Amino acid sequence: MTAETSNHSHFAVAIDGPAASGKSTLARELARRLGLVMVNSGAMYRAVTWKVLRENVDPHDTPAVVGLLDRIDISCGRDGMFSTIAIDGADPGDELRGEDVNQHVSAVSAIPEVRERLIDLQRHYLDHSSIVMEGRDIGSVVFPDTPFKIYVDACAEVRAARRAKDGEVDSVARRDKLDSARKTAPLVVAQGATVLDNSHHTIESGVQAAIDILRNQGLRIE
Repeated sequence: MTAETSNHSHFAVAIDGPAASGKSTLARELARRLGLVMVNSGAMYRAVTWKVLRENVDPHDTPAVVGLLDRIDISCGRDGMFSTIAIDGADPGDELRGEDVNQHVSAVSAIPEVRERLIDLQRHYLDHSSIVMEGRDIGSVVFPDTPFKIYVDACAEVRAARRAKDGEVDSVARRDKLDSARKTAPLVVAQGATVLDNSHHTIESGVQAAIDILRNQGLRIE
């Protein structure tokens, strides 16, 4: 199965939603089904947070984080259909999902200078390929003009259970409050986005629901 726009130019499918809504799994499987590159924007913010913690910088000290940001090299690429990220040549790997990163990524992500730099890197993916990008501000900030926008949500109980199953104990309510209340690029349902309730979908049925949404939004899927 492949997807294209009418003029065959590169395009972005924006997948937004709160923590543990299932958007990463949906984006990955959607990219696989449509033959697109899957970009995990959250991994970029986690990688910067990982570097901040590794350098013993206080994640809440904005000037210190910005100072570190000015000194580091952030390299974004792809490995097959998946995006990659390295900081100063190092791949954080599984450490991106560590508890320290979980606790501090919202604070680092709220810093305007961090978002500005990473959004620029995110947009450059379209120079090379069409993408499915997931995050919290993809449809609202990174690619506000794309017609292909899905906001993936799920009830709080289901999301909390998913995080517990993954061994992550941070509160979904706390993450929601931080992500929705921040001044810079808060989590919102982007204009033109269709909400997909992923509370009780299987992976397969969720992907099919997303494909139906994208077709309704005008994406040609063969």
